[in-house]
Amino acid sequence: MRNALDETLNTLAEDMQALLRAPAGSRRARITDLTPRDGQQSKLATRVSTEDLLPLCAALDRCGFHAVEVWGGASFDACLRYLKEDPWERARRIKAVMPNTKLQMLLRGQHIVAYRPYADKIVRKFVERAIANGITVFRIFEATNDFRNIRTAARAVREFGGEAHVEVNYTVSPVHTFERWMEYAEQLLEIEADWLCFKDATGILMPFDAYRIIRGIKERAKDRLPVVLHDHDMSGTSSMCHLMALLAGVDMIDTVMSPLSFGSAHPATESVVAALQNTPFDTGIDLKLLEDPARLTREIKTKYDKYETSYTGVSADVLTHKIPGGMISNMVAQLKEAKRMDLMDAALKEVPSIERDLGYPPLLTPTSQIVGAQAVFNVLTGERYKMVTREVMDYVAGKYGQPPGPVSKDLVKKIMGDREPDYSLRAGDLADPGDWDRAVQELGSLAKSEEDVLLGVLFPLQAKEFLTARETARTAASS
Repeated sequence: MRNALDETLNTLAEDMQALLRAPAGSRRARITDLTPRDGQQSKLATRVSTEDLLPLCAALDRCGFHAVEVWGGASFDACLRYLKEDPWERARRIKAVMPNTKLQMLLRGQHIVAYRPYADKIVRKFVERAIANGITVFRIFEATNDFRNIRTAARAVREFGGEAHVEVNYTVSPVHTFERWMEYAEQLLEIEADWLCFKDATGILMPFDAYRIIRGIKERAKDRLPVVLHDHDMSGTSSMCHLMALLAGVDMIDTVMSPLSFGSAHPATESVVAALQNTPFDTGIDLKLLEDPARLTREIKTKYDKYETSYTGVSADVLTHKIPGGMISNMVAQLKEAKRMDLMDAALKEVPSIERDLGYPPLLTPTSQIVGAQAVFNVLTGERYKMVTREVMDYVAGKYGQPPGPVSKDLVKKIMGDREPDYSLRAGDLADPGDWDRAVQELGSLAKSEEDVLLGVLFPLQAKEFLTARETARTAASS
């Protein structure tokens, strides 16, 4: 460990010497602002309506970002489930007010924007329609870092004219060594993509590790792919990680407008832009242009402040449980419903044990939900795995991909008996090939487009409810 630190400090000193001779802006850092999607998802439970996002998006369009993340992730689900909006219409309306900026979405590989794997033809159709509706940049990840589950999406993005960013998901575990991160980077360099993203979904990456890993990835990537760092701030260290990543040669960093920044979100866009002014990393973004989007973000935060919880701030507890803020909120809701909030601390303490049993998957959608929900069941029943969720069963059986480390033999036996899981199978090959035809049949005349059918494929119950309400409203308007 000491030798690794000595090597890191020596290379850092060399990089600092080089920076002393570099003129301002010579190593310009690009910025992707995440406020309309990840910012409001991290802080406001993804409840901000399209109507309230449009003025903010229009203001962000004038700022000069590489891209702005406006879609995907939980926002697709939330549009249908809570806001009773059409997520496809959201993408089109935002594109109309952002003609000068690339729109970005978060795509969960074979899971698309839902919580189970889908067949390749569904992934390809979704990507095609997303690009047709205004999305250009796709951040593509697979929670366990089984990159077989992102190849189809990445290739489809390139084929249909989008920009593919493939992601490595960070965690801390006995099986995730520096060499493992370099192996992951090498694997992603072989996938047809435009960028490589190193992603810390919670904020457990530490600054010197950020420097060492990003520098290692840049050395492997050379001129083949630029690198971006995506780092949440729940431990309070993300600004330090951003700076160290810049020193290591990272090409782009993710930020959020200041009213929704830090904690479960990301460093503040304005703060990063100001900190890098007149340095080799100068972003070239005018701070004055950020005043209007900051004001509009503050108004959104005020309007939706009831959705902000005590778990959206900085908490060093994340270094132990590693659960993102959004999933912690879900665990709170489950325990409140059971009238057992007294078990919250016990549930968070149970998380690392389940994480170990499942082979140390990085905890982000859907693995954070899988682990968090099982932790709640374990403490509610008073017995570990007395009740095993369907998602844990599917994970152990290999339906979510190859676990990073060995899965508990006792858990495998409990779930599968004398059978052994086959992790050589790709999750997409295990998906139901009848999803599309089933959605077409179930929705019937309610589906007016391929986008409507995709709603039915991904969220059958919510889609039918939404499309029925839309049909009823249209019929009433024409009568």
